[in-house]
Amino acid sequence: MSAQQEGDALCVFINGKKVTESHVDPETMLLPFLREKLRLTGTKSGCGGGGCGACTVMVSRYQPATKTIVHYSANACLLPLCQLYGAAVTTVEGIGSSKTRIHPVQERIAKAHGSQCGFCTPGMVMSMYALLRNKPKPTMDDITQALGGNLCRCTGYRPIIDGCRTFCQEGNCCQANGGANCCLNGEGKTNESEDEKPQLFDQEKFLPLDPTQELIFPPELILMAEASNSQTLTFHGERMTWVSPTSLEELVQLRAKNPKAPLVMGNTNIGPDIKFKGVLHPLVISPMRVKELFEVSEGADGVWVGAGSSLSELQSLLEKMVPQLPEEKTELFRALIQQLRNLGSLQIRNVASLGGNIVSAYPNSDLNPVLAAGNCKVKVVSTGGRREVLLNQDFFVGFGKTILKPEDVVVSVFIPFTRKGEYVRALRQAPRKEVSFATVTTGMRVCFPEGSRVVQEISLYFGGMGPTTVNATKTCKAIAGRPWDEKTLNEAYDALLEELDLPPSAPGGKVEFRRSLTLSLLFKFNLEVLQKLKEANVIKDELPEKLQPLPKEIQPSLQEFQHVPKDQDSQDPVGRPMMHRSAISQATGEAVYCDDIPKTDGELFMVLVTSSRAHAKITALDVSEALKLPGVVDVITANDVPGKKARPMFGYEQELLAESQVFCVGQTVCAVLADTKTHAKRGAAAVKITYDDLPDPIFTIEDAIEKSSYYEPTRMLSKGDVTEAFKTCDGVYEGQIRLGGQEHFYMEPQSMLVVPVGEEKEFKVYISTQWPTLIQEAVAETLDIQSNRVTCHVKRLGGAFGGKVIVTSVLASITSVAAWKTNRAVRCVLERGEDMLITGGRHPVLGKYKVGFMNDGRIMAVDYYYYANSGCFVDESVLISEKILLHLDNVYNIPNMRGHSATCRTNLPSNTAFRGFGVPQGLLVVENMVNDVAMVLGRPADQVREVNMYKGPSATHYKLEFSPENLHRCWELCKLKSDYSARRQAAHRFNQQIRWRKRGVALIPIKYGIAFAESFLNQAGALVHIYKDGSVLVTHGGAEMGQGIHTKMQQVASRELHIPTSKVFLSETSTGTVPNTCPSAASFGTDANGMAVKEACEILYRRLEPIRLKDPKGSWESWIKEAHLQKISLSATGFFRGEDLYYDWEKMEGRPYAYFTFGVCCSEVELDCLTGDYRTLRTDIVMDIGRSINPSVDIGQIEGAFTQGLGLYTLEELKYSPTGILYSRGPSQYKIPAVCDVPLKFNVYLLPDSYNPHAIYSSKGIGEPTLFLGSSVFFAIKDAVAAARSDSGLSGPFLLDTPATPERACLACASPFIKKVPASEPGSFKPWALDI
Repeated sequence: MSAQQEGDALCVFINGKKVTESHVDPETMLLPFLREKLRLTGTKSGCGGGGCGACTVMVSRYQPATKTIVHYSANACLLPLCQLYGAAVTTVEGIGSSKTRIHPVQERIAKAHGSQCGFCTPGMVMSMYALLRNKPKPTMDDITQALGGNLCRCTGYRPIIDGCRTFCQEGNCCQANGGANCCLNGEGKTNESEDEKPQLFDQEKFLPLDPTQELIFPPELILMAEASNSQTLTFHGERMTWVSPTSLEELVQLRAKNPKAPLVMGNTNIGPDIKFKGVLHPLVISPMRVKELFEVSEGADGVWVGAGSSLSELQSLLEKMVPQLPEEKTELFRALIQQLRNLGSLQIRNVASLGGNIVSAYPNSDLNPVLAAGNCKVKVVSTGGRREVLLNQDFFVGFGKTILKPEDVVVSVFIPFTRKGEYVRALRQAPRKEVSFATVTTGMRVCFPEGSRVVQEISLYFGGMGPTTVNATKTCKAIAGRPWDEKTLNEAYDALLEELDLPPSAPGGKVEFRRSLTLSLLFKFNLEVLQKLKEANVIKDELPEKLQPLPKEIQPSLQEFQHVPKDQDSQDPVGRPMMHRSAISQATGEAVYCDDIPKTDGELFMVLVTSSRAHAKITALDVSEALKLPGVVDVITANDVPGKKARPMFGYEQELLAESQVFCVGQTVCAVLADTKTHAKRGAAAVKITYDDLPDPIFTIEDAIEKSSYYEPTRMLSKGDVTEAFKTCDGVYEGQIRLGGQEHFYMEPQSMLVVPVGEEKEFKVYISTQWPTLIQEAVAETLDIQSNRVTCHVKRLGGAFGGKVIVTSVLASITSVAAWKTNRAVRCVLERGEDMLITGGRHPVLGKYKVGFMNDGRIMAVDYYYYANSGCFVDESVLISEKILLHLDNVYNIPNMRGHSATCRTNLPSNTAFRGFGVPQGLLVVENMVNDVAMVLGRPADQVREVNMYKGPSATHYKLEFSPENLHRCWELCKLKSDYSARRQAAHRFNQQIRWRKRGVALIPIKYGIAFAESFLNQAGALVHIYKDGSVLVTHGGAEMGQGIHTKMQQVASRELHIPTSKVFLSETSTGTVPNTCPSAASFGTDANGMAVKEACEILYRRLEPIRLKDPKGSWESWIKEAHLQKISLSATGFFRGEDLYYDWEKMEGRPYAYFTFGVCCSEVELDCLTGDYRTLRTDIVMDIGRSINPSVDIGQIEGAFTQGLGLYTLEELKYSPTGILYSRGPSQYKIPAVCDVPLKFNVYLLPDSYNPHAIYSSKGIGEPTLFLGSSVFFAIKDAVAAARSDSGLSGPFLLDTPATPERACLACASPFIKKVPASEPGSFKPWALDI
């Protein structure tokens, strides 16, 4: 369709202002319109697919039928602009700003410390705001539902929940503001009175919520909606036309003429197809304004619900009807409500339609099996008239296909009432508890004659067991007409297993698990039905256990830290909980991230073209078609690079753009430049690359070992004589564990903007990176210019976690070549899928060990072998494998140890630094070994840990001396605070009484070395200016990425200059102010930069001494004025050399770390043995972090790292195809922890009276150490699995790899249902996904 055609004008209100657009492209979503056209950049782009919630806005509409205004949250990335005709949209900027007044939601999330990097904060704010517009006094359940679709990678969610909890009806209770013992906690008052305990925030000071202050709904939109003469709307775009009819008749005519045109309601299905699969629809029909599609009518035997109703509307309709009807009539309604609560996020449910959900016919649809089992039907209209079609096995004919004709329109859906003796259940299992597509989902219905247990009729429908929703007809036949008892059901399980067979290479994988789930979900249904029959007095038998759902109520938590000393100056902020200095800006959307920088004139957008082969020669690169497309300006290839074409990395080289050969899927080959992102994407899709595949690509660690494909050097570290020691041990055991990789999933994707200044080869680089100096060097070397011509500016990062160092330097180099060649500003912002494909993540590791031990639990000797999957370039892999060996001991003094580590070269995208830098992988192998020893000996694991711990003055295996005293204090305090021994016994009793749910408890310690083993990386610089008005500007080498480094530097300057923090400002990190900086990494940012800022401030304060002595009562401002008049320099640089750390790999000794951070964590889980689902009931962390500079920031780091570790060890799973293509490229396929994964009780205690002479103000680095403590949840799951295995007669060590997903946990439980499923022989089939 040509854009010249005259279309209608779009009228929408945004933040109370009318916006009229005369040429709207139907392909434009609300998000780019807000960000690019209206410059409302508070709404963020995190994933582009409705999966992360960063782009949440509130949509308000007037309903003429009920004369009410509805408000709902929605994802702006999936909302077509055309769909918003007549709506009012509110963004984060519209509810409050620092210039006018901030909204209570913004204030509370910020002041409760719920914003770290801040990229997810506007979305969190808007989800909560939309909830409060509908329900000013929400319950905790409302809050967790509202925030369920918003991901955060920094905080661990606890502070966000605490901030939102203050709006709760129950929020005025004594603990809601982060207090300690409370009436809800079931713990008595301690001796220390509540007032004496310092708290993270004071709820009393919050602004009250005043609903009268909100924006009013525009009266003009009410008049528009009430006007009856509404006409069809048509919008023409570059490639697509959008038609929005107003009557059913017109819709049917349109559909008859254009049967291929999709009907778009919520755009949650068509939208992602267009965006991610490149599907093009020349015409789209939007039936949003057809009233008949939204009508609801109740009849004698059920209710007709308009097919256009959103899933949220359906849920609230059913919830309203359930209490008004007799219980037996609402079985189906209640089953649907249960599924609806788990189906997608609230933002998705608010827009996705019932009809759309049915006709998209997804194989793992949650609603279709329940609707089909419940005998629902749809009313269909076409030019041939109206008819009713039953939802049954004949309705779903294939993947995404139904029996309906292309021209049919589904008008409404009939949901019948149930009868007496009829029971309906909806059961599902998904990779994450909420907001996740189901692995297997079911709708089950059974009907009995009154007073009988003989089955009258039965329906069993399954999703996730084939290309479409399937009906287990043979199984139903095996049950129908027979009594509902064990004999019948046992035959039914066998029939079901035979009927729902999946080939071993079925799409989606997890075949054994999916097949076992069909049995265990039917078993769950059986238990529920028996319970109902007993309640109805039909049966008298003694029942197996009653199935209870896993607990889900989030309880108030404790955060305990020490008061500052009594004699500390009241304006000295060090040691006090101080809000992140940008938290308010982040909560109002005013905080500027890289992609929020306004466009410059002539700016181009760059999209990368990546390899689609894992190992191949490039035989041709044809860019001619791309260059013909509208808006495309140029294509950048390796030939355009004026300087170095490859980045040197630890003795190897990494090509910026592949020239002759590619080594992984996702390697960058060239880059397309265009006037807009959309045009650049189309250009990239038109580039043709011809390959000649090379033989035998290497993907797995086993492949690499077999072919000796390693990066040099491989490392070895030993202590004592391992071989001799094995001979004297009471027992020897060999084991292994495999760790999967992990995607960084920083909320802000890789982003950069390179601006040529226009003279003397000068460039300005605005970028999201942890190491500005590396970017400066990389750009200079790539362009063959001096570093002094390149200034790199970093305002803030929306998260990084190690992923914005090496790979960012490569991307910046390519972007700089584009800016150099075109002499125009070039922006490159990766989409989530590209980012996940290209950038690599944490190294998957295979750890093997042979351990010798005595019968009393003492471990005498261990021999470790570590293999890390490094990918196709070396990156920082060798350093990571070294750090694994340097932490080989964790907290254990084992007399004889040997560790070997190898980094495997494979044809996957190269893996890189990730928070913890190898330690989370290395220590998991160590702790798994200790666990195995405990299981062999039949001893409690904590006893084996305790007996092997370092005691008294100690030295590590590389002869570094340290004191483990604080480690023991953490261990004892954690046991005390978590009530460890009592809860261990309680879990044991629980496991003896209950068959299908088990509890596990684990207590895990850590000793983590802080600083860089490469000594030169420990230096830091700072520049501090004092201006004539007394205000202070601080710059240093650290990058602010949510860890609060700028906040801590503000505290340091405030203390050293004896001025309030309000006078200290930090603008950005720049290579133009502080040169030759080191990366913000290794938990060392505050240690190094803090000392540099401290030195600069000390110098300035000393310079002012004569003036201060002369006028001791003068104000700070008067001293500064006088200093200026006396020509005293008010600018100073500070420098910190760092300690001289080293390690000698030949002598196997050295001092690679400045000091150790200690911690201990106790976690308890409850596991559903039938599905593998689990909940973390409680986590208690005790950390020794010396004297905390800022307890609120440090506790935030502890909780955030723990949650990221919980994701690594139990949830996050990267899937690659057998040809090396990454399947998991977004939040719908890759699950990071969400609100539903937070420990229900999450307590953090900072070890009191701890000091550290090696760091600023006696503090300790904290960013990385607690990530490993997330493994306490893994070991608690393993403990629960062991209890389940003992019920099946199994004991001793067993293999459980990480992540311990529901699939792995369930299979390890070895329940009778698992044993029924025949395992496929490895090697006899091609698996759907590789085991990386």
